[in-house]
Amino acid sequence: MKIRAAILEAMGAPRPYAESKPLKLAEVELAPPGPGEVLVRLGAAGLCHSDLSVINGDRPRPTPMVLGHEAAGTVEETGPGVEDLRKGDRVVMVFVPSCGHCLPCAEGRPALCEPGGAANTAGTLLSGARRLSRDGAPVHHHMGVSAFAEYATVSRRSLVKVPSDLPLEEAALFGCAVLTGVGAVVNTARVPPGASVAVIGLGGVGLAALLGAVASGARQIVAVDLSPEKLGLARQLGATDTVEGGAADAAERIRAATNGGVEFAFEMAGSVKAMELAYKATRRGGMTVTAGLPPPNASFPVPQVNLVAEERTIKGSYIGTCVPSRDLPRFIALYRAGKLPVDRLMSGRLRLDEINEGFDRLDRGEAVRQVIVF
Repeated sequence: MKIRAAILEAMGAPRPYAESKPLKLAEVELAPPGPGEVLVRLGAAGLCHSDLSVINGDRPRPTPMVLGHEAAGTVEETGPGVEDLRKGDRVVMVFVPSCGHCLPCAEGRPALCEPGGAANTAGTLLSGARRLSRDGAPVHHHMGVSAFAEYATVSRRSLVKVPSDLPLEEAALFGCAVLTGVGAVVNTARVPPGASVAVIGLGGVGLAALLGAVASGARQIVAVDLSPEKLGLARQLGATDTVEGGAADAAERIRAATNGGVEFAFEMAGSVKAMELAYKATRRGGMTVTAGLPPPNASFPVPQVNLVAEERTIKGSYIGTCVPSRDLPRFIALYRAGKLPVDRLMSGRLRLDEINEGFDRLDRGEAVRQVIVF
């Protein structure tokens, strides 16, 4: 079938994107689902920094590629072997398909699925196939999803079924921002009630982490960002303290506000400076968690003696260490109970043809989560 999609032809286009238009709207061919695959009609797709990092070249991916990895939609058709979904079911897309058989999957860590990671790097579906093409030439998939399009053919293992009455523009946020942010708090760090927390970087993932800290019963939550508007929103969502991230004494301010540093610091900005701040803001015996995605060549110098003498812990968190089939229903239930107000993260709704302007706003730090509604 022919569909309309936003294609990234090459990385590294100059800003502003409204002028350079790195994402071109074009008609592409989408093949029907093969064995173990599903055709999904997109309902909504979020604009995420992970997409932006491909556009600007920070995270190289093969091109041409249809971007978009945070999305929700409706099942249109199932391929051979898919028996637990049917037409009309609502689904959230997960950006690492899990094979269910490799060692990480067997250990209950599907975010680290080895075949899924290899497929994402190659720009294919989990099966190794590409179902997108243009003029007979293949077009790559982004994270097994390619959601900036009217339809997508994806692996069944990239989908989680959700309630039929959950609005798709809200459901989309659960596929990345909520899984990554809330999951980092409840799964990776296992923040207990009464703990002190700092969140550095208040994009969609960072604010979702803040919501997770509130839901976990943290007694003190310090929100850190460069944007006064995001700091204001963080206070509305439950932050007890806010600190301007660009201040030269930001670490000292956090430590002073928390009597020596926080027990858990979360770096959500994908920058070395943010990671350094998170580490400095962590108290003796505390844990520094990073879920931001910096460029592959970025490095963080660790004072090794502190790891020993202060019993520090540094942990990475990918997709919030989530098991999506387990955690998505839990997070959705918390949202519907009013304990995880994910809808507050939505800062704008866009049409597909406004996508380049949307990424300009994201690049300038003016948006939390913009959602393309189809």
